[in-house]
Amino acid sequence: MIRSTRISIAVLALGLLAVLRLPLWHIELKAPQYPEGLGMYIWANQITGQKPNDLNSINGLNHYIGMQAIVPDAIPELRLMPLVVVALSITGLGVAALGKRSLFYAWTGVFAVSGLVGLIDFYRWGYNYGHNLDPHAAIVVPGMSYQPPILGTKQLLNFQAVSWPASGGWIAILVLTCVGILLVRELRRNRHVTRRSTPPPAALHTVEA
Repeated sequence: MIRSTRISIAVLALGLLAVLRLPLWHIELKAPQYPEGLGMYIWANQITGQKPNDLNSINGLNHYIGMQAIVPDAIPELRLMPLVVVALSITGLGVAALGKRSLFYAWTGVFAVSGLVGLIDFYRWGYNYGHNLDPHAAIVVPGMSYQPPILGTKQLLNFQAVSWPASGGWIAILVLTCVGILLVRELRRNRHVTRRSTPPPAALHTVEA
């Protein structure tokens, strides 16, 4: 790979570490009785309230409708995600140092799959919390589930749930997008070099003669 690509990969791999210090996702609940809203931030290793007492308030509301309490220490993904991020960053630096195109392709694939698996797991987590309800809860609405959206807004009884990437999530998306652009550029460059190194048919006939 060319030097600029290797430097870019190293910078992006280091930039990925920023998601360890910033929230990845933000979910907010809006309702008339909560004019300031309730919200929580999902980090790589923790879940915190948008305001100091928000997580407790959300768990209190969830209890009334039969949802499980959100207990960050009981979520194994919050212990695994920081390891995945650090591993991707270290291997990215290794790819930049070695400069082998095949390793770059493999690393990009692992990076993309990791992001996809994370989103699928986020969906599964939300589905579990929103559908596995206590049938003896104080408020039971037949046929109602409370799964928050992954992206966008969704009406849940009198609450409007809003879910978008937070600053760390946008950084991860930006890094993956830049890696994808580098991959496309490297593929085009490799194709161009291959064409230039392949002799035209006339030259092949000359050599055979």
